[in-house]
Amino acid sequence: MIYRLSIALILSFNLLSFVSASAMADDVPMSGEAAEEVAADEGLDSGNIAWMLTSSALVLMMTAPGLALFYGGLVRKKNILGVMMQCIFLMGLMTVVWALWGYSLAFGGDSPFVGNFDHLLLKGVIPDGQLAESEWVNSCIFCVFQGMFFIITPALICGAFAERMKFSTMCVFMVLWGTFVYCPIAHWVWADAGWLCEWNEEALYPAFDFAGGTVVHISSGVSALICALLIGKRLGFGQEPMPPHNLTYTCIGAALLWVGWFGFNAGSALGANAFAVNAFVATHFAAAAGVLAWSIAEWIALGRPSILGACSGAVAGLVCITPAAGAVNPIQGILLGFVAGLVCYLACTKMKNAFGYDDSLDAFGVHGVGGTIGALLVGIFATGDVTGGRVGLIEGNAAQMVNQVVSIGASAILAVIGSVILLKVLDVTMGLRVSQEDEIRGLDLSQHSEEGYIFL
Repeated sequence: MIYRLSIALILSFNLLSFVSASAMADDVPMSGEAAEEVAADEGLDSGNIAWMLTSSALVLMMTAPGLALFYGGLVRKKNILGVMMQCIFLMGLMTVVWALWGYSLAFGGDSPFVGNFDHLLLKGVIPDGQLAESEWVNSCIFCVFQGMFFIITPALICGAFAERMKFSTMCVFMVLWGTFVYCPIAHWVWADAGWLCEWNEEALYPAFDFAGGTVVHISSGVSALICALLIGKRLGFGQEPMPPHNLTYTCIGAALLWVGWFGFNAGSALGANAFAVNAFVATHFAAAAGVLAWSIAEWIALGRPSILGACSGAVAGLVCITPAAGAVNPIQGILLGFVAGLVCYLACTKMKNAFGYDDSLDAFGVHGVGGTIGALLVGIFATGDVTGGRVGLIEGNAAQMVNQVVSIGASAILAVIGSVILLKVLDVTMGLRVSQEDEIRGLDLSQHSEEGYIFL
């Protein structure tokens, strides 16, 4: 039943995007060649509009039901609603923050280092005259597409402190983290004037980050590690078993993430064009290679592969190709995915066990490590056949590796400093962690007075 509902949801997203694009085209009170000329003059294209609306819906689907099911299946059954509530609530909370001030801080102004309030309350983004005057359409589509990234990035962090953080504190932390960590990094990397932006000819260190290796995965992964360290381990961690309670949910969630990632990466081409095609295929190939790599590693180390390992490998491959999808070809995508599957497997097993931190759902091991690998490897393999311009180390541009290292370091440093300050302040003012009694009862009951499973 869940599988059928998921398929129906995906089909509904595509249908809604097609209908929305058609309706928007109908708003122009012209027809035939005259309408086509007006659309061309305004930079509008119904095919691009349809693809970008669909991509936006696919990225939203990644948070819920995708991440909600993926994370929900990994926790103990007394905490499944807690995880799902975090995902669905952040879809609402971060959307409003993005509309009020987040988009402006990320993409406003001409400073290479920080945004401004030019687009506060979406000024200049939403229509301020007649709806049929469609100059605002491209800006509005870009805003909503980027807003979906603003939703899922903090949701990824929730995997590190699953089963033990106060819901109220989580809400405040995510608003502050989105404002003071995510928005500055997004401005650096993706705003036209950003000092790390690969499209900015005056950028100090133009780094490849097509769809969010630094902005999304390194920032969230590093912050997740800080959260795990400062909040502390779950009660009984290391002394009692804490296996995933429903790997069926996790598998379905991983499949939804895989499908949604086509919107995440191919949508970052910002149109239905050749860059979208390359990103789409490279994304799929990298995920496939990640599945194989993690499964083979388990087969060798444990004597059998697992569904959890296959799902984790797919996500690792998807994370790794994210910054590189606009700079490498699909065959190189296979290589990136395979490397990510192996290295993330080691990070989530050997490294995690060696240092003893409780990153509950491996947010750092997959997203922090996978994003870093992708940001480094794109500096090596970036090819002019895809970019049409700047290349990586293999094609003679050794300086690109410097740019990639700087972008990784800058994102990680801001994530560390920002997360530490915010968590310390919130610990003093609100408290980070639920009580021992509430943790034993589970977050479903203690934070929301609901149960995910009722046995008669």
